[in-house]
Amino acid sequence: MKTIRWGIIGCGNVTEIKSGPGFQKAAHSELVAVMRRNDALAKDYALRHKVPHWFDNAEALIHHPQVDAVYIATPPDSHLAYVRAVAQAGKPVYVEKPMALNYAQATEMVEICKNNNVPLFVAHYRRALPRFIKINELLRQGRIGAVRFVNMMYHKQALEDDLRGKMHWRLDPAKAGCGYFCDLAPHMIDILQFLLGEIDQAQGFTFNQTGAYPAEDMVAASFSFAGGFPGTGLWNFNSFKHNDRTEIVGELGKLTFSIFGDQPIILETNQGTESFAVTNPTHIQQPLIQTIVNQLLGSGTCPSTGKDALSTSWVMEEILD
Repeated sequence: MKTIRWGIIGCGNVTEIKSGPGFQKAAHSELVAVMRRNDALAKDYALRHKVPHWFDNAEALIHHPQVDAVYIATPPDSHLAYVRAVAQAGKPVYVEKPMALNYAQATEMVEICKNNNVPLFVAHYRRALPRFIKINELLRQGRIGAVRFVNMMYHKQALEDDLRGKMHWRLDPAKAGCGYFCDLAPHMIDILQFLLGEIDQAQGFTFNQTGAYPAEDMVAASFSFAGGFPGTGLWNFNSFKHNDRTEIVGELGKLTFSIFGDQPIILETNQGTESFAVTNPTHIQQPLIQTIVNQLLGSGTCPSTGKDALSTSWVMEEILD
């Protein structure tokens, strides 16, 4: 089989453990080039991770003859431009979440890739993680019966730097689309749609209770699924303690689980309570990367495409509006 040779645009923190090594460890996959605007940092990453080529210019990486596909791991405000450049070069694109600054940009990205006949994948990697495959299996087996409603919450303690107004790109709406909601909620909303089908209506309220930075620090939302049941969500980024809890309640029972952690999945029914311990892999994007490689080689299908992510982008925008 052929090997897919990858280049990374934006080799920052997310690529150190979560994604970068996944391109090296996936079968029939190789990481051959990285790019960062700071050449010294690009070289440092390349040498530490044994990557043969490094650049401080994205065009050089995109057009390098040994690069077959490109992973874009920059802040969201640059995703559209980089996706356009990669697609026009005729190479497959894998882009970090959130997919874009807004739904209009996300739609344009899908169209650009379609017009250039290249696949677009998005890093909603929980779709390929064993714990969510297990949850999907329990749902398909009818263990909780027909779904009646969903309740999700994510509470996070405010960082001292945030409260002091020390800005970074995740709190800058011009770079991130909004604040922590745009960083974390895409994973949560996307996995719900993967498990339960499309959300067809959504609305929300945003708050800035601390006033420490320009983005929201709390979001409350209600939404409905095309399958005929409602859901609610509450994201609080100035809580006194951490809480990551999602409940899917059905006619026969309830599933409770964490989106970001790997605490056991809890199934409650009238017959009792069952616990399923399914831990996350060290390189958490590797399972999804493997599905992308498989699809590019014609031996499988990736569950997270630009079209899938477009739906999540729409829901996010409806909530923020």
